[in-house]
Amino acid sequence: MGGAVPALPWVTIKYAQSLDGRIATRSGESQWISGSDSLVYAHELRAQHDAILVGVGTVLRDNPRLTVRLVEGRDPLRVIADSVLRTPLDAALLDEPRSTLLAATAAAEADRRATLEARGARVIVLPAEPDGRVDLQALLVALAARGVRSVLVEGGAEMITSLLRRRLVHRLVVCVAPKVLGLGVEAIGDLGILRLDEALTFTRSRFWPCGADVLFAGEVEGAQSSCFGAPHDADSRLLTPE
Repeated sequence: MGGAVPALPWVTIKYAQSLDGRIATRSGESQWISGSDSLVYAHELRAQHDAILVGVGTVLRDNPRLTVRLVEGRDPLRVIADSVLRTPLDAALLDEPRSTLLAATAAAEADRRATLEARGARVIVLPAEPDGRVDLQALLVALAARGVRSVLVEGGAEMITSLLRRRLVHRLVVCVAPKVLGLGVEAIGDLGILRLDEALTFTRSRFWPCGADVLFAGEVEGAQSSCFGAPHDADSRLLTPE
């Protein structure tokens, strides 16, 4: 008999893109593709989720705070997938280090881990993928074991692609801004899809205007099961957007 299916939190991916599917210019600039109304909605999503997850590349490039500032609500746990602990000691995320969790692999140096922990951050060591990156399913399982019921993923493109490829995403929220960037960073990379009937499809989906932008939200068909439902407020917003 097979073992028990590991518990997974509810995972929402949210990103903003141009009309031609770019999340950043070719120089990496991404702040801000979306308009002010969409940024407010992004902060609403942050407030509705227990944790927010990004890759270390996003930390190095944007130095985000990942807090709730544009609406009322609590800050989520900030989680960084950082296989060898490259997060800088002066990163904005470490201004409140006890609200930050760094997910590393055994390849991270012990001295670096000790330094970050002395700074107040929490570090967990997880299995690695064949390419050396943090195993994202193992990370999600670890978060669920810590009581995290819902996770909002805000990037970057490699993490978004990996999660979608492994069907670890339950809801996709995309802000489409009326801009064209041409050559730039693609929102989603190779998902291994060769035929149209393999495309990701959605249920409970819809589009709605948000200022100058258009938002899409939908639940991913065929996603790995979560032990938890969608965050209540996010679910009601999806069904009856303003």
